[in-house]
Amino acid sequence: MKTKTVTFLLVEDDDIDITALKRALKKAKFANPVRIARDGIEALDILRGTNDQERIESPYLILLDINMPRMNGIEFLKEMRADETLKSDIVFVLTTSSAEEDIVSAYNYNVAGYILKSNAAQSFQTAIDMLDSYWKVVEFPVE
Repeated sequence: MKTKTVTFLLVEDDDIDITALKRALKKAKFANPVRIARDGIEALDILRGTNDQERIESPYLILLDINMPRMNGIEFLKEMRADETLKSDIVFVLTTSSAEEDIVSAYNYNVAGYILKSNAAQSFQTAIDMLDSYWKVVEFPVE
């Protein structure tokens, strides 16, 4: 039986996509907490509790864009998987990039799924429905 609610860390720099995701969450009556990071560096700070960022509590899932400033999604995955405390975190890529090299790179860093946001509103709604089912079914490790 689940005792804690899963928090979602959305790593996304586009305000329109953030708004679309929030709308999809509201429409789905999604009650899980959501934290926003604008790039990979800010996401790592949230995950580690560094640079004045409050550390995210377990359990959590990461929704990751590929195309971002400072540290993109692939660079973030590389850094995260090299970190002993973060290497097994669950990450879903949610991006506009359909580039084969991005898809292959993401899966090489063990993402749980790669979702294209071709139509942001519909893609987010479909992703939210899938993630809502996912976090209710899988077991997360206890910290």
